[in-house]
Amino acid sequence: MLDIYCGSNALKTIQEHGFKQELFTTMLGASGGPKWFSLFGLDKYLFGEYFKDRCTELNLVGSSAGAFRFAALSQRDPVAAITRLATLYSQTTYSEKAKNKEITAKAIALLEEVLGVNGSDEIIKNPIFKAHFIVAKCHGLTSFEQKTPLMLGLISSMVFNQVNRGLLAKQYQRFVYHHPTSQLTINDPFNFNTQYQALNHNNLTTSLLASGSIPVVMGGVKNIAGSPKGMYRDGGIIDYHFDLDIKPASGLTLYPHFSPTPKAGWFDKNLARKVNTEYYKNTVMLVPSAAFIAQLPFAKIPDRKDFINLAPATRLKYWQRVLKASECLADEFSACVARSNTERIQLIE
Repeated sequence: MLDIYCGSNALKTIQEHGFKQELFTTMLGASGGPKWFSLFGLDKYLFGEYFKDRCTELNLVGSSAGAFRFAALSQRDPVAAITRLATLYSQTTYSEKAKNKEITAKAIALLEEVLGVNGSDEIIKNPIFKAHFIVAKCHGLTSFEQKTPLMLGLISSMVFNQVNRGLLAKQYQRFVYHHPTSQLTINDPFNFNTQYQALNHNNLTTSLLASGSIPVVMGGVKNIAGSPKGMYRDGGIIDYHFDLDIKPASGLTLYPHFSPTPKAGWFDKNLARKVNTEYYKNTVMLVPSAAFIAQLPFAKIPDRKDFINLAPATRLKYWQRVLKASECLADEFSACVARSNTERIQLIE
């Protein structure tokens, strides 16, 4: 039910040392909305057992849904927090033909409940699990809230990306809102201007909301405290599944992901363009197998289209089934850890 993929260096390391948790220094969390429900069981196992007694830092780098997950998982009780997030998100309903104001308001309410009274403080002060939220600062038409200019901006982004992903750097900057003591830096071959802002009590909630603010679907976040004035939106626009060189690269990167074929940015979803495997040479990916997906209702993992295509009662029942089914992926990885079983590993190509 669980497929494991490794980059070339990671494969050698795991074959020699097994799946020792201390080998990992970074963890990635992709965009993808409710697709992450398929990873819920893994998240609970990783932070409830696998990393439970960790004493060295682990950089958690996420965009959009990945940022939401890591905001939960870097709290004092990560299992309780990720369960809150899964429960609240999976039970979300909207009015028929909901506008972006309603969707945005419900996202704000969700984050307030996930963070609670002390969540922000716990994230900022966590000495081990260091959260990083990726946000896209928008320029030109993509910074407008009015639907027509925004859509024109997004269409131009799609065209630019088809020609050369690097052209998106004219429309978007990458902002990384990071744990105050983080030394992590990001490089990529497409020359996006990357800015770093330390998380604090004034910017944590708004930067987290911005990281998941899907254009058109939700309103953007304007003027995050302490950051340059402007419009901030979903980090997945430029870092959907990641095509990045993350430093320092002293250890391995753990990447629970819902797909074996990561895509660099939001506009790459339907393109054949692949990520640079050089950036994945130290990565271990934990991926739901085709067999796991086939036994789910509708033979697919959840996605945002479910809000439109399924009646609320059907969707809620389906999503709860997926959350429960995801437990078996944690069981399989736990067994691999216990037995140091590396025979099933596939090479990231």
